[in-house]
This record gives sequence, C-alpha cells and structure tokens, in this order.
Amino acid sequence: MGDRTIKLAVVGVGNCASSLIQGIEYYKDAADDAFIPGLMHANFGGYHVRDIEVVAAFDVHSGKVGRDVAEAIYAEPNNTTVFAQVPTTGVLVQRGPVLDGVNKYTADVVPVDASAEPVDVVAALKASGAEVVVNYLPVGSQEATEFYANAAIEAGCAFVNCIPVFIASNEEWAQKFADAGLPVVGDDIKAQVGATIVHRTLTNLFLDRGMKIKHTYQLNTGGNTDFLNMLERERLADKKTSKTEAVTSMIEARGQSIDPYDIHVGPSDYVPWQKDNKVCFLRIESTHFGDVPMNLELRLSVEDSPNSAGVAIDSIRCAKLALDAGLSGAIIEPAAYFSKHPPVQIEDREARELVEKFIDTYGQKA
Repeated sequence: MGDRTIKLAVVGVGNCASSLIQGIEYYKDAADDAFIPGLMHANFGGYHVRDIEVVAAFDVHSGKVGRDVAEAIYAEPNNTTVFAQVPTTGVLVQRGPVLDGVNKYTADVVPVDASAEPVDVVAALKASGAEVVVNYLPVGSQEATEFYANAAIEAGCAFVNCIPVFIASNEEWAQKFADAGLPVVGDDIKAQVGATIVHRTLTNLFLDRGMKIKHTYQLNTGGNTDFLNMLERERLADKKTSKTEAVTSMIEARGQSIDPYDIHVGPSDYVPWQKDNKVCFLRIESTHFGDVPMNLELRLSVEDSPNSAGVAIDSIRCAKLALDAGLSGAIIEPAAYFSKHPPVQIEDREARELVEKFIDTYGQKA
C-alpha cells in the first residue's frame, strides 16, 4: 500500500485547529469499522484518522509562535473543550504574515511581535513535505487566505478552505489550482450538526410538506475569537453570502424563491462567557392549508469547534484522495457535502451519496 500518511499544514492554530488535532489523537486507535460521530468512516478510502500527520503550522499570535503545536493548541485565547492531551509533535508553530488576519476587535487578544519576521511560507511548506494545507484563518481574511492559497499552489499542495473566503467556489481561483494540477476543497466548512445544516434540513421539511417559506432568520451568538472577529461587520460579506445561499439554494432547487428581504442569516453578537459554545436562534414562518399561519422556533447550542472538526478531517482525506488520483481544480462532490458555499450546491442526502461514490472510485482498494 505504500506510505498512507497525509502530511498536513495548518494555517491558524485556533480553536478549530485544536479540535482537529485533538481528534486525531483521540481516535488514533479506533477500529477501521468503528462508528465515530462526525466522520463518515474511521477508514476513509484507505486513510485512517491517525494517518493525518501535522508537519507544519502557521500563526501570528506571539504566545503560539515558536511553541510546539501540541502546546499551542491549548494556548489562550483558545477556549474550546479539551477532550484529548496531544503529545509533543516536534513541529513548531511558525510566524506567518499578518496581512488582514487581525482586526481592531481581535488585536488585544492576538498580540503580534512586530519585530519578528514572517517565514517564507512556500519554503516552509516544501521543507515540511506538506501535501495538504487546511485554512483556519479568521472570517474575512481575504488577503491572507489568498496568500496561503497561492503558497499552497507554489508548494504543490492541495488546499482545504474551511472559511468563508471564496477560493474553490471562485472560478478564477479554482482555475489556478486546475492549471497547477492540484485539488481544492471548500468553501466554508459545514458543522456536523450546526446552524446551517439544521436550517437546511428544516427548510427541506417545510418544502417536502408543501409549505412555502415566507420569512426566516438565523441568529448566532458565541464567545470565541471567531465571534469577536465578526464584530467588524465589514468582514462578513462572504460569510453572509455563504450561510444565506446554503438555505436559499434549497428553496430555489424546488422551484420556489424567497425575497432577500424575507431571509436574514448571520451572526448576532459576541458573548464572552459563552466561550466556544455557539447558540443559534432559528425561526421559520409559513402558512399551511387554508393559508392559516404557523411558525417554528428553535434554539440550538453546540460546542462550535469540535462540531466541525470531523467534517474537516473528512475534507482533508478527500483532498488527499484527489491528490493521489491526479484530480485538479475544485473537487465538487466533497465540497457539496462538507462546505456551506461549494462550487455547486447539492441537497445533502444526494451529496453524501456522491461522496460515497467518490471514496469507492478513488479510495485505496482493500
């Protein structure tokens, strides 16, 4: 079978990276046929969870740069649940460029040593042997995301974009990866059972039962640096587009429409004591037989970062399968199932079946 390791570079050593890296340790001894919540399979086309090896990591926080990844994932302001103790990796967090990764709200909790020069990211990726780059930069980091996407291309790496800056779903960027013969998966990771997937599922329920969505909103609060960062509303254009389109695409696929005035999807506020807990308030208004009005209200509470870590692990393994198979450009099937803003929106059940076919086609045969 050869070397089945997936050499991973992590951009942004925050809560999401912490949950992902903890998860690799937590499930390293799971049987190939074990049920693992949040993963499609423990063994995904020949790659087990433990086959993911972090070989490089980049951040700008002075309290994380220069520390072993296994220490940095627990450093403040990270505040997600600790469910595994990761042993020393021997991989130190390297200083990346700041660019637009820190804003006026996060500057106080993300101290940056201005005297420290950023590393040559392309050279660092090549030296580490990285095959896949996963992007966990803050929402709205357009310039920084494009910088790391370009670095991945120059270093010959696949790219998994977990944030709502459009790379895989941007034709120009997707073509850059295609021209380089490299795969890209994204954009904006879906949580296992989070606000977006619940909203999509309930929207489909209403439509399945012959009910029109008249008005709907999704409001979210949280206390991690993601919500602190999103207090700068100017950074949220792609985030709102991503989360809104994830819902409206379900409506439009059924031959209906909803006026932009009648749908609001987006973060509401930063509540520090919530830490990595995210609370979603969701409402759908409709009418049933006789045009009699009805509405549904839901409150969802989840630990934000572990909720997406398994989905990210599967996305990374899909990117590696695509790399092994010589696929390039935007990889449609995994993006449709794992991402809020994929190049092509596909209903979730159908998208899952397409990923299973993708695994069967490109996975390592037993």
